[in-house]
Amino acid sequence: MFKSFAAKAIVPPALAVTGFVIVCCILLYSVIKTDMLNDAIQHETNLADTIIKSTRYAMHEDDREMLRNIIGNIGQQKGVEQVRIFNKKGVVAFSANHAEVNTTVDKKAPGCIACHEGPVAATSMGRMEQARRFIAPRGTSVIAITAPIYNEPECFTAPCHVHTAGQKVLGILDIGLSEEPLQRTLATLRMRMTVFCLMVLALAVGGVSALLQRNVLMPIRELWDFVSRTRRGETGLTAPVYRDEIGELARSFQEMAERLNTSRDDRARRSPPPPEP
Repeated sequence: MFKSFAAKAIVPPALAVTGFVIVCCILLYSVIKTDMLNDAIQHETNLADTIIKSTRYAMHEDDREMLRNIIGNIGQQKGVEQVRIFNKKGVVAFSANHAEVNTTVDKKAPGCIACHEGPVAATSMGRMEQARRFIAPRGTSVIAITAPIYNEPECFTAPCHVHTAGQKVLGILDIGLSEEPLQRTLATLRMRMTVFCLMVLALAVGGVSALLQRNVLMPIRELWDFVSRTRRGETGLTAPVYRDEIGELARSFQEMAERLNTSRDDRARRSPPPPEP
């Protein structure tokens, strides 16, 4: 494939280093992306817990106007794509989008199927199981958290509620945040990792090529030049001086050439002169 020794010595290591750096960068980016996504989900889960705790007093007092104001104010925050509370039957009771109030949530939707895939709805989910990703109607990528609102002693003992102590889940808080900040961060990370990858490749391939040129290719070139001139019959040449295998090979070839010339001269002296005509 490669005819010159320089190409054989430089191109395969360069390709190997390039492939290794690219694979490592891809793996590193995948790990960082997963960690950032998990951190975003954790942040949103904590936000959902904060909202539930913030609305607890209004729920205990059955102050629906306060709940509507809290949900509406949260929905107006930058990056919040949706926020709503629906009851155990899936009817939306409060929402930042007033058009979906009193509508029924589809239990087969991505955020609901995890709890309702079996004959009996699940009452508890892990942190990461509460998350889902989807595309909003306006085309925005959204990370949403479905957090259950659990029944507490303050709930089933309050005079305004009719919840029994055996009812574990009273409702669901559903909040979705835009993925745009995360995607911008990931885009910046991709660009910086691409620049870093190119810099590593340039330094690695350039360094390997320079070392090969100095320590291998140049000595071999000098050896090849010495051998070629000796083969053409030039005498009095000095072999390249290197303290490695190339230098030993050059000295061995010089000694062999000197012995060959001495033997040729001896035969020439011992051979009888040609007869005179």
